[in-house]
Amino acid sequence: MELIGRVQGFTQDVVADQTAGCPDERRAWQIHCRDVVNRERHLTVVVDNGRVVLMGPPGETAVLSAGQLGQLRTVLREAADQAER
Repeated sequence: MELIGRVQGFTQDVVADQTAGCPDERRAWQIHCRDVVNRERHLTVVVDNGRVVLMGPPGETAVLSAGQLGQLRTVLREAADQAER
């Protein structure tokens, strides 16, 4: 799991940009995973206007190990806390 920065939106391009410093910035995290044919992928979690947005690999299925599921649980809990603020 990694906190990838603060973002202004939740498209993949904006999340990858790791933009910071704007008043409406949002936190974003990535959890590394694999797809069904074992290619490296990631899930992205963003907090947007009191909502938690979970973005999977485009057109793919995310396969997570037990450790990656634990990371996802931690990130979702932190994002939910932030969304309530």
